[in-house]
Amino acid sequence: MSDKEVFLTREGLMKLEEELDFLKSSKRKEVAERIKIAVSYGDLSENAEYDAAKDEQAFVESRIVQLEKMMRNVRIIEPGGDDKSMVAIGSTVKLKELPNGDFETYTIVGSTESDPFDGKISNESPIGSAVIGRTVGDKITVNTPSGQIEFEVVEIV
Repeated sequence: MSDKEVFLTREGLMKLEEELDFLKSSKRKEVAERIKIAVSYGDLSENAEYDAAKDEQAFVESRIVQLEKMMRNVRIIEPGGDDKSMVAIGSTVKLKELPNGDFETYTIVGSTESDPFDGKISNESPIGSAVIGRTVGDKITVNTPSGQIEFEVVEIV
């Protein structure tokens, strides 16, 4: 992961802090205990439990490094900031799909917190990046994996 800014809401930062704390305080100890038990079985060259525990240890340590790096580069975004004139990270935007008139509402968040099923899309996603900087009434064409879709910005919350 590069040193680029990581956009998070306060809630997203709390979740990452909780995960990091869990990995450092509980998961590390749990994995170390599994390794200790696997070593007690003897011959490590054919010890599947030892191999699995070492793999999990590598995953845990790499995730800790990743989380610490993300937290060094975090930029807190405030949902629905004061400026409602333009879509920004943290904005909730209501879009009208053209020409059929279906409405979609999305909150623009950083890629770490994106959850399309919960209406949270990344500022780096096709729709997210297309709406950043737009104002109410703007029409945008978005290239998505399923083809081009045209939207109109209806409301910025």
